[in-house]
Amino acid sequence: QVQLVESGGGLVQTGESLRLSCAASRSISSSSVMGWYRQAPGKQRELVATINRSGSTYANSVKGRFTISRDNARNTVSLQMNGLKPEDTARYYCNVRISFTDYWGQGTQVTVSS
Repeated sequence: QVQLVESGGGLVQTGESLRLSCAASRSISSSSVMGWYRQAPGKQRELVATINRSGSTYANSVKGRFTISRDNARNTVSLQMNGLKPEDTARYYCNVRISFTDYWGQGTQVTVSS
């Protein structure tokens, strides 16, 4: 079992930045995929970015604006979000996949006003 706790959400204006962080309750292997997903009201949860020791991937909608990073020593994964747009408004969830099991945090709300 692993618990994930997100932080860093908030209300910002278009074009501003936010940094989300996620702390895991125990050590996570660097080979395990960690990532961020988001879910807007009335929409399905969608992948934002993932990272493991092979590299990182991004949804097309956030490429060039968001950067995912990971600190294996601190068991954290972060998401730097620049150039935020109203369509980025959603609840953002941290995820880690360990041995084919997905673990999720409670999420943190990001709201971007126009």
